[in-house]
Amino acid sequence: MQRSKNDVWVGLLVLIGAVAILFLALQSANLLSLSFQSTYRVTAKFDNIGGLKPQAAVKSAGVVVGRVAAIQFDDKSYQATVTLALEQRYAFPKDSSLKILTSGLLGEQYIGVEAGSDDKNLAAGDRVQSTQSAMVLENLISQFLFNKAADAPATGSKP
Repeated sequence: MQRSKNDVWVGLLVLIGAVAILFLALQSANLLSLSFQSTYRVTAKFDNIGGLKPQAAVKSAGVVVGRVAAIQFDDKSYQATVTLALEQRYAFPKDSSLKILTSGLLGEQYIGVEAGSDDKNLAAGDRVQSTQSAMVLENLISQFLFNKAADAPATGSKP
């Protein structure tokens, strides 16, 4: 009898530990975000979103003010449409701009919000007009190499 009670308690503790490890793994991979704040959704179009993923952070002045709710491809304009879920307690002017930034050199990407100066604030369903696409490292390297090759003197010519 005593042994079966101990087995139940050990099993319960192992189950709680497994749930805690699963929770931490999902939280660290940014696949789970527990926020009970009410949000409003705005959209923006980008030419290139790089490695931006759903649930990526939306930051302003380094503070997380929302999350990326969805990413879709618009086959008419050939751009990515990003839907942002911004927390209701943060209001941004209508002429605010969005940039896709990277945490560190090779870190994860997030959206940075730079507040504008308009009197009216963004509301649910609005579209942010001013956007700056992600800087893709591969494109920068190929552009650098192409410019270096174009600047190199032609071989075989004598002065």
